[in-house]
Amino acid sequence: MSFWQSPQRLLQLINRGRNFRFNSLKTFVSLFLIGTVFSLTLAACSGGGANNSTSGDAGADKGASPVAAKTGDVQLTLVSFAVTKAAHEAIIPKFTEQWQKEHSQKVTFKTSYGGSGSQTRAVIDGLEADIVHLALALDTTRIEKAGLIQPGWEKEAPNDGIVSKSVAALVTREGNPKGIKTWSDLGKDGIKVITADPKTSGVARWNFLALWNSAIKSGADEAKATEFVTKVYNNVPLLTKDAREATDAFFKQNQGDALINYENEIILAEQKGEKVSYVIPDVNISIDNPIAVVDKNVDKHGNREVAEAFVKFLYTPAAQQEFAKVGFRPVDETVAQTKEVKDKYPVVKTLGTVQDFGGWNGAQKKFFEDGAIFDKIQAAKKRA
Repeated sequence: MSFWQSPQRLLQLINRGRNFRFNSLKTFVSLFLIGTVFSLTLAACSGGGANNSTSGDAGADKGASPVAAKTGDVQLTLVSFAVTKAAHEAIIPKFTEQWQKEHSQKVTFKTSYGGSGSQTRAVIDGLEADIVHLALALDTTRIEKAGLIQPGWEKEAPNDGIVSKSVAALVTREGNPKGIKTWSDLGKDGIKVITADPKTSGVARWNFLALWNSAIKSGADEAKATEFVTKVYNNVPLLTKDAREATDAFFKQNQGDALINYENEIILAEQKGEKVSYVIPDVNISIDNPIAVVDKNVDKHGNREVAEAFVKFLYTPAAQQEFAKVGFRPVDETVAQTKEVKDKYPVVKTLGTVQDFGGWNGAQKKFFEDGAIFDKIQAAKKRA
């Protein structure tokens, strides 16, 4: 602190001034100026609370002020992949009701649903999501690498951040006229398969891994697995941009003999009154969907507390039951073991995971990067 910023030093000077006479106008003026500076210094010190308040308001933009998060309405922006919409529309009112009751604070949501890959790009490009619920951890990692999510996000929530899961289903025409029951049937001559493009769709990457996994788990080496998956993609008349377009091509445009899709998407279609013929293969892959708080955005918006509370709420039985109702296999074991859930979801005998292929970083490099196995399969298909 400088000389003129020290009230104690100024007091010493004033006290000394009381011990001598004002023999000159110069002395009087000097003491007058000292007293004035002292008064201004005290005023500045007493006004520090106002400065702190201003700093606190600025800090609220960084998530530093818990008061701001509790005294007014809060808005959260949830960005998720398309097939979670029905679940979140049921879960969000439950959370907002509970938060209002416990904190006397209203929480509103802005939501965005779409293909996982496109949603990821939108967040990186500036869509200020507070929470992202995506089809695969690879997409969440891309947002992390863009500097929006702190490393270690997987450990910030239970179950390594996986909040919903499903398996792959083979959808057929009514009565299954082509007799499609296993993955191997998709490689037979005369079968047309509808699926999305793994280069643009997270769901389609899971579909690819399900095919590859089925070959490996059945004893094939990598050469045989590549041969089988190539046969299947040779039977694909078109690769759609995302899973929803694939579903529309199969059901609305009547293309293909079989559709590879999420089990939960098929269950939801049935609940909407559609008659669907499908099979869940005994060899399958666990389609795991992660949840994460977007650190940079919640700190900017000052809503971290509520965002983290919502993520935590998604793991509760109340929320997991809603996921289960619309076709997702619950990650909460108490919900998974209920009779209703057991009756709805057949047991998969051989269930692989992306970890079997080195996690998403390994799988992406091996299968989906430019020039990797999927591109080689497509190139061979074009030559044929």
